[in-house]
Amino acid sequence: MSVANRSYLYAADSLPTEQGVPRPVRCVSEHNWSIPLAHLLLAGHEPAVVPSMIWNHRICVAADYAAGADLLTALLRLVGEGEVDDREGFDDLAARTALHLEKQRSRHFLLEPGEIFSINEEDLATAAQSLIDVEIDIAVTRARAALDGRETAWLEELRKDWSTPFASFYADHLYYSFPDD
Repeated sequence: MSVANRSYLYAADSLPTEQGVPRPVRCVSEHNWSIPLAHLLLAGHEPAVVPSMIWNHRICVAADYAAGADLLTALLRLVGEGEVDDREGFDDLAARTALHLEKQRSRHFLLEPGEIFSINEEDLATAAQSLIDVEIDIAVTRARAALDGRETAWLEELRKDWSTPFASFYADHLYYSFPDD
């Protein structure tokens, strides 16, 4: 069986339920082959597993939009205060990301990691909870520490290779989008 290979990030003012998908669902970002640091941070405040809008499983991670957007944009500002590789590219990415997050502002981020879990042949429910308990927790803890003046070595790593953790595809329409009704 062939599967796609993306993590998807959406926004909505209500949460998906077993009965249906919230309306409207705004497209935020997609990333190939992994769940990038940016998605982990955006889904990092009050994360909870909810029904997926794509899969028939409870594997979507819902989180507070405003807090996640604030954390990512603050970290991008901090990364940009130092010597970054390809300054012009980084500044463009940081500005476009902030503008898109403001445009798509909603109450919740909805991270859909099912395709990535499927690639790794993980148990979906276990992988979703581990995503919150381990990966998201570590990412948010490190970002907050960097913002508090700690994690300087990690911050320098991000400045040298910012595209891997931050350069996702941000757009109004993703590979898997939802009709507006």
